[in-house]
Amino acid sequence: MEISKIGVIGAGQMGNGIAHVMALAGYEVRLSDISQDALDKAVALIARNLDRQVSREKISGEVRDTALGRISTTLEMADIGQTDLVIEAATEQETVKQKIFDSLGPHLLPHTILTSNTSSISITRLASRTDRPEKFLGFHFMNPVPLMQLVELIRGIATDRETYETCLKVVERLGKTAASAEDFPAFIVNRILVPMINEAVYTLYEGVGNVKSIDMAMKLGANHPMGPLELADFIGLDTCLAIMNVLHEGLADTKYRPCPLLTKYVEAGWLGRKTKRGFYDYRGEEPVPTR
Repeated sequence: MEISKIGVIGAGQMGNGIAHVMALAGYEVRLSDISQDALDKAVALIARNLDRQVSREKISGEVRDTALGRISTTLEMADIGQTDLVIEAATEQETVKQKIFDSLGPHLLPHTILTSNTSSISITRLASRTDRPEKFLGFHFMNPVPLMQLVELIRGIATDRETYETCLKVVERLGKTAASAEDFPAFIVNRILVPMINEAVYTLYEGVGNVKSIDMAMKLGANHPMGPLELADFIGLDTCLAIMNVLHEGLADTKYRPCPLLTKYVEAGWLGRKTKRGFYDYRGEEPVPTR
């Protein structure tokens, strides 16, 4: 099956990045969200990011203009349903994702493939609520989408081979690499990465080290490009907590218990970069550790 039109649901950090790379790869993209303001901000951000690529001579001005011309926005699920491939990139809450797929169902073409950019939620369970579980796949991009080379493709128990291979071709056309994952909580990347972040928060919680020393230790001692607490702020502490809860509930193992300090930060609304405060305070010229 050939894919030409792609619907992206959610114009936030992940959704606008997905729209960006899809348009650059030659796909017609329909981007949707619950407000026109969110859509306008997403398109403006995509334009700025494309301009940055032009300034760095990664792409030409003509390529930028053509890519922007391939992106349209809509508030209507009916418009998203009339595409070949739908990528849901809404917030990491299963009830929200379920409502999206429920509302999308009546508008789908017979051949439309449904996918979710979820970083941890069961693909099998999401697929079971639709009329096409065999045409449902996990399509998990890494953040920031234009820069990161990996895409996790996660097959649910009912996903058929044609759906997987069709999405694999899309990943290859993007110039990215696919990692095939089975449908278990948090898949591959977050099954390994987020518990490491949670352990770093425990290390902070127990007073083994402060924010600065923990991040420095992992950057200089393990050659990580970013410390785990800095990375948590970049991902979003609410997202980290949601993934830890999925792991804890899905695998019933106490080693995945979210650190109480992580929960406390989320309760305070200190979610990281997006709220200007997390394990670092971003309200000044330079990030300052909050503990």
